[in-house]
Amino acid sequence: MKKIAVFASGGGTDFQSIIDANEQEKFCEIAYLVASKPGIGAIERANKAGIKTLVYEKDVYASKEEFYVKIADVLKENGVEYVVLAGWLFVVSPAFIKAFENAIINIHPSLIPSFCGMGYYGLRVHTAAIEYGVKLSGATVHFVEADVDGGAIIMQRAVPVEADDTPETLQARILKEEHVMLPLCVKLLCEGKIIKEGRKVKIL
Repeated sequence: MKKIAVFASGGGTDFQSIIDANEQEKFCEIAYLVASKPGIGAIERANKAGIKTLVYEKDVYASKEEFYVKIADVLKENGVEYVVLAGWLFVVSPAFIKAFENAIINIHPSLIPSFCGMGYYGLRVHTAAIEYGVKLSGATVHFVEADVDGGAIIMQRAVPVEADDTPETLQARILKEEHVMLPLCVKLLCEGKIIKEGRKVKIL
């Protein structure tokens, strides 16, 4: 059984989708939640599910880089093989990416390469999509590399953008797809069914 760590910065609904799917069909061991700050909803979800939590606290770590070094050591020492970014708002350090090369995946709330990269997160993504006037948006699961949101694409799901959409209504529609797609990708990854060849990804 592959061990994973999930990184989250907010309420943790994507994190919860992995917990729920894994309870239905045990495909991994969720060894840790890594939280970007104390007191977020994702920590409550981890506590309820009996999942260990590691938290970034500004008064404990001199920098985010130091935090990533410590977290990488803890995860490696405890047999974590895959990292899942589920609403993680920090840029991942190059050293951490190297430590888990081709083993970190992220979910982003747009159809990459649209509305992604630095500055595109949360409602900002959906606001940009609506203002641009696109007819389709959606979500993307991709591998994490040094280029923010620039890693190889694993899976995408599209949703219509309605004429009367607000960022909040579009976000809600996309979240429904995220909560299906992210657990599926985690399952496929843990089962060895995702094969990355450069920028091309095959699903067996």
